[in-house]
Amino acid sequence: MPSPRVKLVALFSGGARTILNLLDRIEEGTLDAEIALAMTNRDCAGIERLAAKNIAVVQLPWKKDTTPEDWAAEAWPKIEAAGADLVLNCGFLRLLAVPPAWLGRVMNIHPALLPKFGGKGMYGLHVHRAVLAAHESESGCTVHFTTNEYDAGPIILQRRVAVHPGDTPEALADRVFEQEREAYPEAVRLYGAGQLALVDGKVITQ
Repeated sequence: MPSPRVKLVALFSGGARTILNLLDRIEEGTLDAEIALAMTNRDCAGIERLAAKNIAVVQLPWKKDTTPEDWAAEAWPKIEAAGADLVLNCGFLRLLAVPPAWLGRVMNIHPALLPKFGGKGMYGLHVHRAVLAAHESESGCTVHFTTNEYDAGPIILQRRVAVHPGDTPEALADRVFEQEREAYPEAVRLYGAGQLALVDGKVITQ
């Protein structure tokens, strides 16, 4: 029997290009999934872009005094009401507090080879600048299950790119994003096929 379609809730804070890439894969038939809901913590360009694709978007503002637990208390009932199988952080720039029942069902993609260059404040060009400043010979992206600590969850898969002499953060970011476009759909496919298992805190691909 074919695997059932994976129902996704996607969280974002910017242009939603990671979500749009997933939608492209769904529409072309290479990813058997459905984006049931998208959620954002602020006004951003992605809201209009997703609306144009008929994706429902919920805005839950993250105010100055909002804690991860406060935001999660509003977010999780909406995630569960959407019937989500899997939650995806897609450029969501806050820490999502994950309840115990959802550990192993929330993914993130990070634009570096974790455990290097992760942690609070390490996102977007901040990551690529740090990679270049450290004179790394390679970078890439990491898909991992999220925990209640930034970028610390079990790694699902990684894709690598070379760092070129004279690279700018923007040039490196473009090459890494090309690998992100492949890595995130692949991780969702593996999850939907039942091929990911958590054993002793590590991901085993079955």
